[in-house]
Amino acid sequence: MTPREVFERVIDGVTHGRWDELPALYAEDAFVIHPFAPAGEPLTGREALRRHFAAGAGLGVTMTARDVVVHETGDPEVVIGEFAYEGTVTATGRRFTVPNVFVLRVRDGLIVESRDYADHVAFAAATGRLGALVAEDRWP
Repeated sequence: MTPREVFERVIDGVTHGRWDELPALYAEDAFVIHPFAPAGEPLTGREALRRHFAAGAGLGVTMTARDVVVHETGDPEVVIGEFAYEGTVTATGRRFTVPNVFVLRVRDGLIVESRDYADHVAFAAATGRLGALVAEDRWP
């Protein structure tokens, strides 16, 4: 798969709730960081990503991706995706929009590195986890 196709599969997997399929899009030793997340700790390896996506499955949200723009770069391994997750918290019906920019490095059809810039505070607020997020003692 091309980097664009891999990015599209990530977005498709998240929006269709195929959380258990997402880790297979990443290399065994993939490195993923969420620079805007308060904890900011990288996820290293497919198993860490498996746990990350399993947690996503338990959030109780439905999402779609809108305003998706994919930028191909001068580096054939790198693609940049801009989009917004628009969603609903299933328990409350609360709607939310979270803007995102993903910078993916894809080699041999697998993500080897990703920098996922998302508004984690807005997502935590929408899902009722803002208090827990603020209470974490990991802010810079």
